[in-house]
Amino acid sequence: MSQMNDPDNGVKDVKQLGLFASLASLSYVFWICGGMEMVERLAYYGVRSTSSLYATDAQSNGGLGLVGSELGSIFLVWALIQSFVPVFTGGISDRIGYKETIFASTVAKIIGYLIMALFPSYWGFMAGAAMLAFGTGIFKPGIQGTIVNATNRQNSSMAWGVFYQTVNIGAFLGPLIAAQLRVLAWENVFYVCALIISINFLLLLTYKEPNKEARLAYRAKVKAGEIVEKSLWADSLREITRPILLWYMVLFSGFWFMLMAFWDIGPLFVRDWVDTSTLVNMMFGDGGTDSKAAIFFFGMNPEGTVIKPEGMINFNAMLIMTTCFIIAGLSAKLKATNSMALGTFFASTTLILFGGFNAAWVILVAIICFSIGEMLSSPKSSEYLGNIAPAQKKAMYLGFSQLPIGIGWSVESWLGQVMYDHYGSKDRLSRVALEQGGMAADQVQAIPIGEAFDALVAEKGIDAVAVTEQLYAANDVGTVWYLFAIIGVIASVGMFAYGKWTYRLAKESA
Repeated sequence: MSQMNDPDNGVKDVKQLGLFASLASLSYVFWICGGMEMVERLAYYGVRSTSSLYATDAQSNGGLGLVGSELGSIFLVWALIQSFVPVFTGGISDRIGYKETIFASTVAKIIGYLIMALFPSYWGFMAGAAMLAFGTGIFKPGIQGTIVNATNRQNSSMAWGVFYQTVNIGAFLGPLIAAQLRVLAWENVFYVCALIISINFLLLLTYKEPNKEARLAYRAKVKAGEIVEKSLWADSLREITRPILLWYMVLFSGFWFMLMAFWDIGPLFVRDWVDTSTLVNMMFGDGGTDSKAAIFFFGMNPEGTVIKPEGMINFNAMLIMTTCFIIAGLSAKLKATNSMALGTFFASTTLILFGGFNAAWVILVAIICFSIGEMLSSPKSSEYLGNIAPAQKKAMYLGFSQLPIGIGWSVESWLGQVMYDHYGSKDRLSRVALEQGGMAADQVQAIPIGEAFDALVAEKGIDAVAVTEQLYAANDVGTVWYLFAIIGVIASVGMFAYGKWTYRLAKESA
C-alpha cells in the first residue's frame, strides 16, 4: 500500500539525503515560502515579543497599564482564534488554493496592526489581537501546505529545519526593530509592522503553487461527481479523532505550553528580576557601549548599558537563525517522536533554571538550552504531520499542527499571566512590601499600575538594584517556573512512549 493511501505509513523511517544534497534539492517555491514566512514573522514578533511589556507598561510611559488577569484575557482570545482557526481553514486552503488564502491573511493582519495603533486601550488591543490572530490562523496552512508539496521524504528533515531557520530570521529582527521603535512611541511598532507585512504582496507575485494541476484535477472530479467528498467539517473531525493524531495533540500541547510561557512571561521575568547590565559589562567593559550596531543587534537601551527584555529573549531567535540547519542535520538521524521528546525535555530544563536563578549569565545559558529544545521539537512536529497526512489533506494536517499550540497556549495565556502576577510580578510584590512597610492600603491602591516599584525605591531610599535583590530574596518568584516545568517533563516522557507505540503500529501495518 502506498503512503498516499496509508497515513500511518508516514511514521516509518526514510533515509534522508545528506546536508548539501538536501539543500540543493529544495525548489525555488520553497525559498519563496521561506521569504514570506520570514516577513510575516518579522512583523508578528515585532508585536508579539513586546505585547506583554506594552500591555503592562504604565500609562505614563505610553503603555496600557493592564494587570495580569486583563492581559491574560487578551492572550486567551488571541490564542484561541489563532490556534483553532487553522484546524478548519487548513482544509479550505486545500480546496480553494494556497495563494488565495495567503493573500487574504495578509489583508487581515494589516488591519489587526492598524487597530492596535489607532485604538490604544484594552478593547482596542483585544480587537487588534483578534484580527491579527485570525490572519495568522489562515496564513499558516497555506504556507506549510506548500512546503509539504514542495518537498519529499528524503529532504523533509532538512527542509523543515531550514524553513524554521528562515522563519527565525524574521523572529530575530522583529523584536530588535520594535525595541528601538518603542523608545519613540509604542504606536510606531504597530504602524511599521503593518508596513512590513505588506511586502508579502510583492512576494506573492512570484509564488506558484506546487501540484496545482493535481489539485484542480481533483476538484474537477469532485465537481463532476466522480469523487464524493465529505463535508469539510465532518472530514476534519473524522481525521482529528484518529488515535495517532489525538494523542499527538494532547502530548505536544505540553511542549507548546512551555514555549508560550517562555515567550509570554519570559520578557516580564527579565524586566522585573534580571540585571542584564552584568552581561553588557562582560562583553563591552564597564559603562557599556556606544556602538549603534551593537545596541541594535543586542536589543539594548539607547545608552548601551542594559539589554532590554525583548533583546534578552531574542537570543533564542538568534541561535535558531544561525544554527537550526545544524540541529536539523543531527535530528534527521533521530526518529521524529524521539527528537520531539528530547526537545521537550531540554525546554523543561530551561524553566527549572529560570525558577532557581535570576543571574543574567545563567538566564543566557537557559535560553541556549531552550533554543536547542525548540530546534529539536518544533520543526520535527511539522515534518511528522506532513509525512503522515494523506495526499489531498496536507494543509488540513498542517492546520492541525496549530491545535496543540492552541491547547498549550490557551491554558498558558490566562493561567501563566495570573500565576506570574501572583508569584512574580514586581509591581504586585512592591505593593505588598509598601503595605508591610506601613503605607495605607488606599494609598498603595492609588499608585498607577507599573509605578509601585518606583514608589518602593523612594520609600526605602536605596538604589533600585538593591531593592530588587531584597524583593527577589523575600518572595518565591521561581515557583511559577517550577510548576510549568513539571508539565514539560510529563509531556516529554509521554512523547517518548507515544513514539514507541506509533512505530510499533507502523511495523505491524507493514
